[in-house]
Amino acid sequence: MRSKFIVVGLIWVGLVAATLPTLIKVTLFYPSSWPKPVYDFEKSALSKEGISLGRKLFYDPLLSADSTISCSHCHLSYTAFTHVDHDLSHGIRDSIGTRNSPALMNLAWNDKFMWDGAVNHLDMQALAPITHPAEMGENLNNVIAKLQRTSSYPKLFQAAFGDSIVTGKHILKALSQFQLTLVSANSKYDKMKRGEYDFTEQEQRGYQLFKANCNSCHQEPLFTNGAFENTGLPVDTTLNDYGRMLITKIASDSLRFKVPTLRNIEYSYPYMHDGRFKTIRQVLNHYGDGIFDSETLANELKGGIPLTSNEKVDLTAFLLTLTDKEFLFNPEFAFPRN
Repeated sequence: MRSKFIVVGLIWVGLVAATLPTLIKVTLFYPSSWPKPVYDFEKSALSKEGISLGRKLFYDPLLSADSTISCSHCHLSYTAFTHVDHDLSHGIRDSIGTRNSPALMNLAWNDKFMWDGAVNHLDMQALAPITHPAEMGENLNNVIAKLQRTSSYPKLFQAAFGDSIVTGKHILKALSQFQLTLVSANSKYDKMKRGEYDFTEQEQRGYQLFKANCNSCHQEPLFTNGAFENTGLPVDTTLNDYGRMLITKIASDSLRFKVPTLRNIEYSYPYMHDGRFKTIRQVLNHYGDGIFDSETLANELKGGIPLTSNEKVDLTAFLLTLTDKEFLFNPEFAFPRN
């Protein structure tokens, strides 16, 4: 059975009376074979006005301390909403962060965010980069004051939330509304699942290799299990980043980082939490013979994943079928021109 799917992931479904404004309600559509999102849309419904406001905020450098860095600075729409020109995030005043920027897509299916899971709800996630001294370096009260002084934002907040007074809650809510629309489900892989595309022999061989070696952590259809795993990377002695353990303070979480989605992996390099690998081949080589053994190493990686050179080519061919160009170049996700 073919999945019901709107390419942009949304459909306007009519007017809904809110407290003051009349909102255009939005429903998120996704393939019927996918699990139900974990984000509670009944408690926090999407609206065209909220999404539009969130999109404008996402691209606005006013959210940073010196008005030079926007969310999109590290999350570029045409590179799977991450950056590709450096391994670690860059912030205000040429500061350098401590981690690679994660790709943003299919966030409605996530209940933990950041490489270490420090944030457990999308409505709060943006607060972390806004206030991080090496990223946007701002505090929410200053952001509120700056937005309130503009001629445009009070009107947009009025339209979205029924109040022209800018609040931190509504800033974060609008940002999450826009990010929830970033649904990627129209790659060659998805078309194959819908019966609209036949894998080549090489892609099919790669798919079988993927299911045999990778699917336990990068589970279909989201290509992540949302868990935190030690993938055998030796700790960078400069960053000294021990991942999830920094949040939980539990030794068994040492060197565990969130399993990223493989969707759009062709465009989301560099890879790993610290961006140490620039190519898919380097990642596969690491899993073949570069594993650093430790007590918390994922069981699936004990002994590594030995692949021949040809198998690495086949597996890469499959991974490239996860590229969703309609998502990457969707004008609804790009910088707002009006």
